[in-house]
Amino acid sequence: MAQLFEVHPDNPQPRFLRQCAQMLQAGGIGAVPTDSSYAFVCHLNDKAAAEALRRVRGVDEKHHLTLLCRDLSELATYAMVDNRQYRLLKLATPGAYTFILPATKEVPRRLSHPSRRTIGLRVPEHRVIQDLLAQFGEPLLSTTLIPPGDSEPLNDAAEVCERLDRQLQFVLDAGACPAQPTTVLDLSQGDEPVLVRQGRGDLAALGLQLG
Repeated sequence: MAQLFEVHPDNPQPRFLRQCAQMLQAGGIGAVPTDSSYAFVCHLNDKAAAEALRRVRGVDEKHHLTLLCRDLSELATYAMVDNRQYRLLKLATPGAYTFILPATKEVPRRLSHPSRRTIGLRVPEHRVIQDLLAQFGEPLLSTTLIPPGDSEPLNDAAEVCERLDRQLQFVLDAGACPAQPTTVLDLSQGDEPVLVRQGRGDLAALGLQLG
């Protein structure tokens, strides 16, 4: 049964975030608000938790999971980027964008795309998840909170609890967040970014016009 933590969106209570971080360290799965809908999160290096994350989301190993990072310095540990890509990342972070990048050896092979050795990475702009990442001390493995059979992400903590109560260890409630996923850009295909999904992140803000 999921534990519900009600936190202030701009000044979340550290004791609640510490409890959530401890649950993640113990292999739990949580639902957290971001700047682009709720997301499932778990420990990056916990194989059983990652498998449970895929089950609750209803996706297989070909679905790109995403690493939520605090900043670009952390992101660079897990992905290989050139100077041009880094400039784009710096412009887009923190924000509602996910970037598919070549994974470094720091990323367990079971988490990267099985044929392409790529990983999704993003730096969210939301105080609650940023503070949780600081409490946890390393990136979190994540995926958009879209229940199996649904096409749209959930953005209300009460509905998350009602529908997924027995599959999660905790839900962080900081009020409703945007009901729109991130914009996904693939930077692993060559010189130009490839638009995988148009979401909340504005391409024009990055100087991009992609079809």
